[in-house]
Amino acid sequence: MRLRVIDFGQQPALRSQAVYHGVAEAMGPDDDPVLTLVNPDDPYVCVGLHQEIALEVDEEYCEEQNLPIVRRHVGGGAVYLDRDQMFFHFIYPSAKAPRIVSQIYQKFIDPVIHTYQDLGVNATFRPVNDIHVDGRKIGGTGAASIGDATVMVGSFMFDFDTATMAQCLKVPSEKFRDKLRAGMEDYITTLTRELGEKPPRETVRDAFLKRVGEELDVDVELSEPTAEEAAAIDEQVQALADPEWTYRKGRKFVEMGVKIAAGTHLTEGAHKAAGGLIRAQLMEKDDEIADLLLSGDFTVFPEDGMDRVAEALQGIPLEEPVLQDAVATAMSGVGLDAPGIEPGDVAAAILAARHHEPH
Repeated sequence: MRLRVIDFGQQPALRSQAVYHGVAEAMGPDDDPVLTLVNPDDPYVCVGLHQEIALEVDEEYCEEQNLPIVRRHVGGGAVYLDRDQMFFHFIYPSAKAPRIVSQIYQKFIDPVIHTYQDLGVNATFRPVNDIHVDGRKIGGTGAASIGDATVMVGSFMFDFDTATMAQCLKVPSEKFRDKLRAGMEDYITTLTRELGEKPPRETVRDAFLKRVGEELDVDVELSEPTAEEAAAIDEQVQALADPEWTYRKGRKFVEMGVKIAAGTHLTEGAHKAAGGLIRAQLMEKDDEIADLLLSGDFTVFPEDGMDRVAEALQGIPLEEPVLQDAVATAMSGVGLDAPGIEPGDVAAAILAARHHEPH
């Protein structure tokens, strides 16, 4: 099978996200798969599909620094991106790719790990979807279904600005921010840190394409975007820039921990599952779920699956056995594929938001 490789080089911030969204939207069921490569020219903050920006990002800092905030169609967390990261996107017609998220990672992550190893970096896979070097994270991956395509994304970390990343995130205090920055400096590594110098982009790219060809059993062919792909990319630049998309959760819950009326409260809770952080913003009325928003840095198929689970839970009592059973039924009903997230995790996030009268 032929794998078209489109190396977009350096692109403006928004376009660096639009390239793979556009190629995926333009892909037909019988098309050859595509691997895109790109580095953003300008720094920006990228938030995951299911995140609530007001809870995750320091919007005031980003505005002061002229850092755009872009929401992608892939799950995961908010991250600061710049030209020191080379992003890759495997884009396959869905019929030619694994259907289960965990199998998508298994298929595409090995060439990445082995490229790092070929460069002299002791990279290993850490479930659910991270790449580590001797206990430090050097990269994460994500998966999504966009149009008729299955997409897995990731990056090669040449260097990383932990100080700016810490500034971009919403934190409860500056003291916490200092600890966050120190933790990231200790926990995150890069090619520059591991090798003592920054390798040329071409060296990493060529090593990666060699591994991709060998391990995915494809004929790697350098290519250019088709007219249809170029048009779709232009459309995605506009779509991803739309505030209605960026703030797609609609700030549905603006105030947290508010008493609306007797027996009715608006609250927030969170639970860390193996597959990522789950935030629950809960409208509780007479000990039942009146309304619910589930957000976080998890990955789920289908794209709107967690929203449909939240909708199905309206009216369910806030009692653990009943709630967990209802979550399991809802997840099964929408065919939710959420690696590292069990019904008990979703229930725990919701129950963590439950209002408790002060004693």
